[in-house]
Amino acid sequence: MSNRRDFMGMALGSFAALGALGALYAAKRTWDPLPSVKSAGFTTIDLSPAQENVLVTEKWRGKPIFILKQPANAPKSDREIHVAGGRYLVVVGLCTHLGCIPAYLADKKQFKCACHGGEFDSLGVNTFGPPPRPLDIPPFKISGTSVILGETGPEYEKMLAAGLTLKV
Repeated sequence: MSNRRDFMGMALGSFAALGALGALYAAKRTWDPLPSVKSAGFTTIDLSPAQENVLVTEKWRGKPIFILKQPANAPKSDREIHVAGGRYLVVVGLCTHLGCIPAYLADKKQFKCACHGGEFDSLGVNTFGPPPRPLDIPPFKISGTSVILGETGPEYEKMLAAGLTLKV
C-alpha cells in the first residue's frame, strides 16, 4: 500500500511542479517587453542603398519615418542630413495637422496628405493647406553611412537650436 501511496504523491508532486513551471514561464513572458516596445529604442538605418527621389519608409517608435535622398541638383536646405556625400530628408511621416500619413508623389516631388489636402515639398516643408509646420525631424545621430534614430547627435542638436524641428 505504501508503494501506491508513494506513487500517487510523486504523481501529484510532479503535476504541481509542471503547473508551477508553466505559471513561472507565463509570468516571465508578461515581464518581457513587447516587440513594439523593443523598437522604441534605437533604430539604425543604412542610407547607402538609397536612390534619389525614391521614398524609403522605416518604422521607429510605432511611427513611419520617411527617408528621401535628394537629387544633386535640388536646392540645398538646413533640414537636410548630410551622410557620406549624400543629402537626405529624414522626417516623421505624420502630417503636422492631424497626424495622417501623407503620400509621396515622386513626379511632383511633394508629399500630399489625403485627409485635408495638406502639401509638403521634398524637404518636408509645408507649402499648402492646414498643416501648421513642416514635418518633424526625429532625433538622430550619424554614424558612417548610417543614421541612428532615437539617439541625439550634434547635427540634430544644431537643427533643434535653429528651430528647424520640435523635440519629438
